Amino acid sequence: MVAYEVTIERTAECPTAVVKANTTWREFPALWRPMLDEVWAFLRATPGLRTEGHNVMVFRSGTPGVEVAVEVGVQVTGSFEAAGRVVPSRLPAAEAASTVHTGTPGEIGAAHDAVHAWCSAQGRKLTGVRWEIYGDPDPQTGHFDVAVYWELA
Repeated sequence: MVAYEVTIERTAECPTAVVKANTTWREFPALWRPMLDEVWAFLRATPGLRTEGHNVMVFRSGTPGVEVAVEVGVQVTGSFEAAGRVVPSRLPAAEAASTVHTGTPGEIGAAHDAVHAWCSAQGRKLTGVRWEIYGDPDPQTGHFDVAVYWELA
């Protein structure tokens, strides 16, 4: 099992281009890639909107373990006019508990569990809003780290 170091951060608001969906956790694994592909098609057609931004997923609400309101997209340089399902949004400016997941994407739940356990042990309440920022892949291995954030109440 991976040991996660959880820290408290003050995050800065960051503009994003996203596709939003209200879905179930069961359906989500089949939805995220087409949602992200839609955002990337929009970004390729809109030069200058993305420079160094990373892929992101934001989970805003829902019934734990069943339903979720999700945003899948990319960090961008500023606001823009919505185009089809691609809309402007923002990563929150918030006090957040965070960690970095270095395992496979399929094991990212362990990072979320670690943040939850740490917050519980510290007596910190969570709002339920959480997000992931996907790092750049290593050219040799293709591996990438994922920063995991949970907004603190």
